[in-house]
Amino acid sequence: MDKKNALRAGTLAAGTTLMMLLMSSPALALTRDDGDDPGTGLSVIETLGQFVVAPIVLFAVIAGLVMVLDKSHEKHRVTSRNVATKADVKA
Repeated sequence: MDKKNALRAGTLAAGTTLMMLLMSSPALALTRDDGDDPGTGLSVIETLGQFVVAPIVLFAVIAGLVMVLDKSHEKHRVTSRNVATKADVKA
């Protein structure tokens, strides 16, 4: 029964994808709109810098700031050093 449902879902997904591809015509991208003023294209180095290097650097800067400016108490951090086997509850 599971194989039949998987086949049905796969067929539905493939059919939907095919219909979306057929309905979206790439020829519409060739006609310019009024007021369209495209700039020059990006080189490979510019593309890699903008879409690969810049997000990685931005992530590293944000992660570094979070680690440096972390004000949480050492006792509340979950590390292998402060894992206690006995509860700190006093009756």
